[in-house]
Amino acid sequence: MKPAEVPGLLLDLLKRFLRWATEKIVIVVLSCTSLVCLIFPAVFPKLALWQRIWKDHIKARIAAMWTGNSPHRRSSGLRPEASKFHMPSPMCLIENRDSNLVVCPEALQVLSKIDQPVVVVAIAGLYRTGKSFLMNKLAGKNKGFLLGSTVEAVTKGIWMWCVPYPGKPDQTLVLLDTEGLDDAKKGDVQNDSWIFVLAVLLSSTLVYNSMGVIDQHAIDQLHYVTELTERIKSKSSPAEDSEALEDSAEYVRFFPSFVWALRDFTLQLQLNGQPCTEDEYLEEMLKLKKGSDDPSSEPTDNVAPADSSANCPVPSDTHDIQRYNLTRECIRLFFPTRKCFIFDRPTNRKNLDRLEDLQDSELDPEFLEQAERFCDHIYETSKAKTVPGGNIVTGCMLAKLVETYVDTICSGGVPCVENAVESLARMENSAALNEAIARYVELMEQKVKLPTETLQELLDMHAESETEALNVFMDRAFRNDIGQSQAELMKIVHQKKEEYLLKNELKSSECCKSILTPLFKELDDRINQGIYFQSGGYQNFLDDLKTIKEQYRQKNGKGIMAEEVLQQFLKEREVVGKHILQGDEALTKAEKELADAKAKAEEEEQKKEAQKQELAALQLKLEDQCRTFEANIQQLKEKLERDREQQLEETKRMLDSKLREQKKFLEEGYESYASRLQVEMDQLTQRDQYIGNSSWIFKILFGLLNAITFIFPELLQFAIRAIMRLL
Repeated sequence: MKPAEVPGLLLDLLKRFLRWATEKIVIVVLSCTSLVCLIFPAVFPKLALWQRIWKDHIKARIAAMWTGNSPHRRSSGLRPEASKFHMPSPMCLIENRDSNLVVCPEALQVLSKIDQPVVVVAIAGLYRTGKSFLMNKLAGKNKGFLLGSTVEAVTKGIWMWCVPYPGKPDQTLVLLDTEGLDDAKKGDVQNDSWIFVLAVLLSSTLVYNSMGVIDQHAIDQLHYVTELTERIKSKSSPAEDSEALEDSAEYVRFFPSFVWALRDFTLQLQLNGQPCTEDEYLEEMLKLKKGSDDPSSEPTDNVAPADSSANCPVPSDTHDIQRYNLTRECIRLFFPTRKCFIFDRPTNRKNLDRLEDLQDSELDPEFLEQAERFCDHIYETSKAKTVPGGNIVTGCMLAKLVETYVDTICSGGVPCVENAVESLARMENSAALNEAIARYVELMEQKVKLPTETLQELLDMHAESETEALNVFMDRAFRNDIGQSQAELMKIVHQKKEEYLLKNELKSSECCKSILTPLFKELDDRINQGIYFQSGGYQNFLDDLKTIKEQYRQKNGKGIMAEEVLQQFLKEREVVGKHILQGDEALTKAEKELADAKAKAEEEEQKKEAQKQELAALQLKLEDQCRTFEANIQQLKEKLERDREQQLEETKRMLDSKLREQKKFLEEGYESYASRLQVEMDQLTQRDQYIGNSSWIFKILFGLLNAITFIFPELLQFAIRAIMRLL
């Protein structure tokens, strides 16, 4: 480093230190203020409100301060390190062509290349309400999804943008911008409903975007939620068990988190004259109303917003009350979590037609702060997309789900999540099988140098490659029908192993013959010249054979067929040796008989040794097959136990969601809703007990046992022994 560069470097370090220190001081001040608000909420009501709004934000910043890994830290205006996959601009995923939904193959190809888990954030709402602008903010861009500056809708169908996920390089963020709902020019309500259904089914977080306050009109515009029971099936057929959960009660298992974004919100957030948070405002607007004939219709102390324009008028008759409650009930019961954000207008009306070209400095500071809180919440809380059972969805799997759901809708059917998961499982298990086989072959080609000196050496390399291939399979395979695919994997790997064993023998035989042929050439020449057919020739013949065998056995790289090929060469010259023996005049008759008996004894000994080696090889192969079986059983058992933990965790999230809602219903005085949720929770608890029981795991294990012993009947006794050890 040159001396002239030192002052500049010190100045840069000083600037970095000051920025770091300033951030820490701000965080500490915010934390202290938050603590004061927690202790004295009544003394500082506005500060208490501020604290509730920023609670999660501050919590994340404080945690990051001690870890040094802040999710909000910027570097040259960019988000933190993210996943490597990047699309330069959005593209159409599902085209709305003449009121028919058509999947775009180019978009599916893009998704199919993403082998990472995907976090899918979809936005839905009325047309011309600024959905695309908000999604561009999530992408960290000003331009991307098309913005419209007129009263006409711009986005048609569902558009997709796969972008790096801030702070999570092992995941990809997939943003879905959907066509605006209730566009009068379309005149097709069915089409809107299906687009909303797809947004729900494909996303892990659903943002509903609307203008202004949450009043009855805003609730009515969200009527698509009430149609979900007719447009989404959890299971392919109604459960025969009378105690099974209703289909819609399963929605909370796989529905996305719900975020309501209120745009151009101009009112003061107050309830009963007191400041409130956005979430408290949302919860107030989602409260149900009681009618005069409601058995639990005693007056409640529900707080109403001070501003009448934000209030939802109480309906008078029973039918109106049911209609009033239906959308609210569906939002509360279907979605596992909900959140609300309010946004000021991003800029003045004159600049709205050029939002894409405006810099952040030209946007309203309040809006920028609100947008940042919104984006941070999405980044921090959105989970990877999963399907029932807890399996995480990759880009390739998401492409399959898109195809499955759209094909079902276009054929006049109702999307069924169970059928979609089964179809996905078949695809993934098939892909896992092919990937595992390819990995096995790749590793064997890298490891194996034929011929191997021993059979055990080749079997060891096979075992290592098979274990890695099995890990590849288990990492990708679904529990559905996994036993059948795993048995097929074992069968194909076994066939591949046999091919390598045969190649090893052939290569070894080839090497041995290449060594023995020149060694025996001189011997054969002597035989042809009649050198051994004279007095004392038999002993010379035996001495030359001994020399050849000694020279041969000193050679390396012969492989496992070394002795067998040698015996073949010796066998071919056995008849000639007998002729030499009988024609040797130097030997008496008794000596010839003794030599002949000795040769036969050696031949018999060689046969016994060959049989012994063959039995040893068979024993090694059988032991290897037993090892394969036990490893497969153990791997499957461990995977099923991991899947069980996923299912238990999934059920726990369902129970927690229903328990939270039950508590709210009880606080509001709706015992009938609380009782219904209690029944559902009892049914989930029973399911939990079944999942926690190991019996279903061993049913699958015994299914694999049957498949394997059909392929390898000689392993039956070892298979039963392995299962009993696991039991």
